[in-house]
Amino acid sequence: MRGGSKIPFGRTLAVIASALLLSLIGPGAVANASGGHPPRHGCECETPSIDRLQQWLASGEGTTVPPTGSLLVRERGGYAAKVAFLNAEWHVVVVWLGNQFEAQADLSKSKGFWMTYSATDDLYVQLRPASHWSGGDKWLTKVPSTGGKLVKKFFSFAPDAWTTLPELGKPTYSFASALTEARGLVFVGKTPNELAFRGLAIDRYRPPCL
Repeated sequence: MRGGSKIPFGRTLAVIASALLLSLIGPGAVANASGGHPPRHGCECETPSIDRLQQWLASGEGTTVPPTGSLLVRERGGYAAKVAFLNAEWHVVVVWLGNQFEAQADLSKSKGFWMTYSATDDLYVQLRPASHWSGGDKWLTKVPSTGGKLVKKFFSFAPDAWTTLPELGKPTYSFASALTEARGLVFVGKTPNELAFRGLAIDRYRPPCL
């Protein structure tokens, strides 16, 4: 090159490549790469969720902290659902499987769900169908205490893994029919308890984000 300094070919190629990359991804992407929120990978919803489940709710039944509303709190770059059961009385917290009350899911092909949680005492989880939502007379399975430690446990949808409690009553429908129109998983317990949920992934079911 005459009349100017010589630029090594490798450096010229790098400048061209950088310019091409900027033109493809745009300035917004560069700004996000240097700060702000990390890119989402499609696993969670845009609003707070745990395994795409957005509605973790204290029902107001029994003395709980919080007493009503969402249980979701920010924790370790994600979200946890936390609640305390107080007093020796029945407490109820709800997870809507379709993220709204009117929705329901067919879980008849699902083997069960993995749950990551901690609990200081035993409790139960009920599978409540849309056609028989209200009342305590539901199919349920025990959620064992973890001694306050975070554990991951599989809960099977095999019919023999689910039972009833005489105190709450026996449902008039089969567990198999409840799986076909599942509206929510409802956690109930009659003793003081400190609960935290970090994961609830249902086999063959992907909750819709709302």
